[in-house]
Amino acid sequence: MDRYIKRDLEPALRETLKQFPAVAITGPRQTGKSTLLLHALPDYAYVTLDDPLARRQALDDPELLLDQAGERVIIDEIQYAPSLLPHLKMRIDRRRGERGRFVLTGSQQFALIKNLGESLAGRIGLLELPPFSLGEAARVAKSSSTRGAFERACLRGSFPEVVTSPELDATRWYASYVQTYLERDIRGLYDVGGLREFERFLQLLAARCAQALNLSALANDVGAAVNTIKKWVSILEAGRIVYLLPPYHSNLGKRVVKAPKVYFIDCGLVCYLTRLRDVQHLMHGPLAGPLFENFCLQEVIKAMLSEGVPPRLYYLRTKNGLEVDLLIEGNDGRLRPFEFKLAQTPRAEMGDALSRFADEFAALRPEAGEVVTLGAQARQLTKAVRAIPVTELVAAARELARG
Repeated sequence: MDRYIKRDLEPALRETLKQFPAVAITGPRQTGKSTLLLHALPDYAYVTLDDPLARRQALDDPELLLDQAGERVIIDEIQYAPSLLPHLKMRIDRRRGERGRFVLTGSQQFALIKNLGESLAGRIGLLELPPFSLGEAARVAKSSSTRGAFERACLRGSFPEVVTSPELDATRWYASYVQTYLERDIRGLYDVGGLREFERFLQLLAARCAQALNLSALANDVGAAVNTIKKWVSILEAGRIVYLLPPYHSNLGKRVVKAPKVYFIDCGLVCYLTRLRDVQHLMHGPLAGPLFENFCLQEVIKAMLSEGVPPRLYYLRTKNGLEVDLLIEGNDGRLRPFEFKLAQTPRAEMGDALSRFADEFAALRPEAGEVVTLGAQARQLTKAVRAIPVTELVAAARELARG
């Protein structure tokens, strides 16, 4: 990367370093975890376990590795040597009052968090770095058009390298990314059977972005057992390739559908996997609406993660046909509902589902509903429903994350 783009996570990183002896940053591969830390923490030693020699030393003589690293150290890709964690724990416990000594990164969320929770409980702060947010990408593209941002997020993606290097062919970059992911993470860390079948599953799942997850239908299309598909979805979730949006069903009984909806953390990966390459097919093809919904949801997730807060996000679909695309839960338990509509000129009827939700679920005391569109300005659609641009959705997510 020729120049460093300031990341939204930096303030949360600095605050977390003041509170814990160790900090872990997780997230998908190639989101810039190492680059962020090398720029934000230039006085720290740096060890990457991607290096076979460092990995071998971490496994064979962890105490020597830590002695050589010094007082403050970044350890990259810690999932390759989880046996280091007990040694870090002993060093932390010897000087428990010192903060910000160790910074760890990893690309495998579930396994890593499990190991960290068992070894460093109470001693480590957890953060997650997704691909570039709307705001971070705008620091490169310098465009205020919501439509332009959506098109770029889909056709070039939001991973830092491909965003900051316009000379790169995005399709080739994603081809290499998928192959590396399959070979290094999937084959190296999991027993998934045939990689060709797994890649086929990945493509079929991308074509279903922003839809309720139907394991049986996927199993039939892939030609695999339902339990295999369930395991594969968990692998994608662990690597932060996909995000499963849970249904909101607290105290609502049998009135609601309880399957999660599946989203990708990066629209560019969806477009690569579904062979969607041009603006015409993006804006007018069958995936246009789902991709805009995916885009909005991924930006909400990024906004909340940048505040160091796990997202509290849901959707609602009732058995009688009412659906609300997104519910963000505030610290007070109240729900803020949003609908996503791929349109630049919002119309009053786009808020019908939100009005109906407010009537049917008044006991939940939801806040006023908002319809997110490609429009540049907020406008009132009805007495209770506004249309807002994506940037205002992101600002709302940040506000709710801060409490």
